[in-house]
Amino acid sequence: MKNTAGIIAAFLGGAIVGAALGLLFAPESGDETRKKIVEALEKKGIKLSKSEMDDLVDDIKSQVTSEEK
Repeated sequence: MKNTAGIIAAFLGGAIVGAALGLLFAPESGDETRKKIVEALEKKGIKLSKSEMDDLVDDIKSQVTSEEK
């Protein structure tokens, strides 16, 4: 049962990161994109402060740019 919970958690985590990446690469302003990410996370019951959100966006950007090289 623990393995199933881990798989579900990994899937949900991947879905959230995928959605965030999709929003980051959308042709909208950074502020509008951040608002959409916050709304998507809040729908999942995840609440982040502005600084936590900025850190999350920076982490995602750095991972994407390091994988592109």
